[in-house]
Amino acid sequence: MLSNKQKRFLRAESHNIQPIFQVGKGGVNENMIVQINEALEVRELIKVSILQNCMEDKHEVAEGIVNGTKAYLVQVIGSMIILYKPSKENAKIHLPRN
Repeated sequence: MLSNKQKRFLRAESHNIQPIFQVGKGGVNENMIVQINEALEVRELIKVSILQNCMEDKHEVAEGIVNGTKAYLVQVIGSMIILYKPSKENAKIHLPRN
């Protein structure tokens, strides 16, 4: 579980990151979960954009991705989801202590 201080830090870090995945009409599927998990291993912090034609609620989409990838949900803001998962092999982001 991330503390509020760590979430603030990650939100600031994600400010200049562009979304690399889009969730559309098809919603979240297994292939997308695998790709997001691979991207999280490399980048640790990513943004996922939810398109207007997505039929699911943005919080349900975020919950589905978090459950599938075991990542931390940093924030859902507008149509954007910010996810963090520490890399097992090459950790670049060092979170502040509580």
